[in-house]
Amino acid sequence: MTLTHPAGFTAAGVAAGLKSTGKPDLALVVNEGPTFDSASVFTSNRCKANPVLWSQEVVKDGTVKAVVLNSGGANCYTGPEGFQTTHAVAERVAERLGIGAIDVVVCSTGLIGLANPREQLLAGVDAAHAALSPDGGAAAAEAIMTTDSVPKNVVVEGPGWSIGGMAKGAGMLAPQLATMLVVLTTDAVVPAADLDTALRAATRVSFDRLDSDGCMSTNDTVTVMASGASGVTPPLADFTAALTQACTDLAMQLLKDAEGADHEIAITVLNAASEDDALDVGRSVARSNLFKAAVFGNDPNWGRVLASIGTTQAAFDPADLDVAMNGVWVCKHSTPHADPAEVDLTPREVTVTIDLKAGTERATIWTNDLTHAYVHENSAYSS
Repeated sequence: MTLTHPAGFTAAGVAAGLKSTGKPDLALVVNEGPTFDSASVFTSNRCKANPVLWSQEVVKDGTVKAVVLNSGGANCYTGPEGFQTTHAVAERVAERLGIGAIDVVVCSTGLIGLANPREQLLAGVDAAHAALSPDGGAAAAEAIMTTDSVPKNVVVEGPGWSIGGMAKGAGMLAPQLATMLVVLTTDAVVPAADLDTALRAATRVSFDRLDSDGCMSTNDTVTVMASGASGVTPPLADFTAALTQACTDLAMQLLKDAEGADHEIAITVLNAASEDDALDVGRSVARSNLFKAAVFGNDPNWGRVLASIGTTQAAFDPADLDVAMNGVWVCKHSTPHADPAEVDLTPREVTVTIDLKAGTERATIWTNDLTHAYVHENSAYSS
């Protein structure tokens, strides 16, 4: 069940020779229509890669007919030549499909500063075009993997329509968006403006709330395309709910595959004065290396949670904070409560609940622990 499950889409994944391993490294996803509505969100990092700079212009008219993605090189900070390579790839896709290059989103992932070999990319586009298939979604998802250990796919069924998707990402999972590439497809009839509304609502509570290591990528892209092939126009609220489900599913797959992680941690902040306050507190805890290292050591060190809360501007009384870990309230009124020995942090899934007692808003941030394997992965990764 992949992004080619919805009617009207073909895809392919091929080896263009960008990876030294010879594994697949170029994917192509094509919307066959009859409609070509689309919406996208990109990294908020001011230092953006060439494919993002190109694609931001492509999506302005709400029409996208194809997405081409490569792993093995980010094409970021590679100078004018790098941007020309992005343009050339879009032109080659357009030539093969008989469309305009301005309707082709380009995505790249890999090392910054690495110039992608243009001729190999163009040959890869030719090979991917030849391999396009309604069953090509799985191959496409495999081709965009970098440090991912598994491909990430999702399908959500609606009444007479569906949503499919694929994602890559296993590190630098921070807000706005994470080091991720995501392509979502639907055969529902959804105008571009409604797609934009739905996508922003979905990413706000899914991808934007991943905070694996506090690092923000230069290449993040999430694109949704609607083929209209089902002929069904769902209510916008129903479509948004389904898209949110798809994005959340992919986000959790990204979290579970975070580089070297032993624990997935859900940090829920309750009774905040505002949602922004809840998010600020959750992110502060998620970005505490001391807290993350404690979870790795199966240590319910709630003092590190309180210390992180105190670095924020959120409304709360420092003398009246409650903290639970895996359902055990180890801290009440900012003092020790239950015996920390009651907390079992050996399961992979960990919950942290923080009660600010300042309002009625809440939010959850997802992160993971800091492990020896994470340090090794990010010190050794150079290809």
